[in-house]
Amino acid sequence: MQWVYFPLHPDTPAGGLALEDLFAGRGYDLDAMHARMQQLMDVEGLPYRRRTHTYNSRLAQELAKWADGGPGGAAVHDALYKTYFVEGRNLADAGVLVDAARSAGVSTDEAQKVLRDRTFKGAVDADWEKARQYGINAVPSFAAGGYKLIGAHPYEVLAQFAQAAGAHPTDDSRHS
Repeated sequence: MQWVYFPLHPDTPAGGLALEDLFAGRGYDLDAMHARMQQLMDVEGLPYRRRTHTYNSRLAQELAKWADGGPGGAAVHDALYKTYFVEGRNLADAGVLVDAARSAGVSTDEAQKVLRDRTFKGAVDADWEKARQYGINAVPSFAAGGYKLIGAHPYEVLAQFAQAAGAHPTDDSRHS
């Protein structure tokens, strides 16, 4: 699997935006959206808490892109997930991101340098262009073998997608 980052609400200000404001006038039921996500997360045993704000994730993407290239990449992704979806913290804040790096056990000095110097800005720019070419505009999205799947889905749907895209079935007793 390869992470490809894309611009989800890239115009979100550094201080974040209330979800009520983000979805105002668009006919979304925030309570129903949360309930659906909570149910999906519960089924998978993932921690999840109701958020009130969305934050600009650009710096978090640059930090994650750095982490993808070395040991601890998965731990950084997990820490960023927890920081945003469980703790509701601002992913546009470099201090919050360094805290996430610390909790993942990766070098906070290197994380600070990556964020300060914007070392992975170009790589994330390239990902954003690739996502645009694929028509990716939501989280999560999956693209493989000419197929695309948008949104959070149960394991069985993801398995069907993977098989349609050419993956070979494996024994996964977790969902037998």
